[in-house]
Amino acid sequence: MREGARSRDVERELPPGTVPYFRERLYATFTGLAIVRVVESGTHLEARHAFLALLMGVIGIVVAGTLSEYIAHLIVHRTVARGSELRIMIRAGLGALWTVAAPIALIGAAWLGWMELHLALRISSWIYIVTLAGIGWLAVRRSTLPVLAKIIVLAGLVAAGFGVVALQQLAKSV
Repeated sequence: MREGARSRDVERELPPGTVPYFRERLYATFTGLAIVRVVESGTHLEARHAFLALLMGVIGIVVAGTLSEYIAHLIVHRTVARGSELRIMIRAGLGALWTVAAPIALIGAAWLGWMELHLALRISSWIYIVTLAGIGWLAVRRSTLPVLAKIIVLAGLVAAGFGVVALQQLAKSV
């Protein structure tokens, strides 16, 4: 890609609602990864349990995030969200629900006996990790930082991501 084209891409303004959209996707992805890792590390693996834990956990975090956004809007603006503001909140929440689609399909396949549950959980973990890395890469790529700073920031994001997952696993396993 030519430098001029890259510069235009980095400077291009993103549509309203992009921040909540990515924030909710990140929350749901971190939550999904933590749930998959905790279930995978359990002593009594059952596909039905894994399926329901993941589905309910991600739905729960998405509803909590959307409701939090709505309440914060009410606090700050002293009125309920309407129109485009409400559509942005709903779009962000619905977008975040897509983070569970592939892992749920894999765990569902294990529940039906089409694949081993350990394999479904392992692939699901990697799907979540790749999703987090992709969002991190997008964030760093769009930044105006020098190349070395981009590499350092991306490494820091990856390390922080692993730290978040480790804390979530610890919290869910005690």
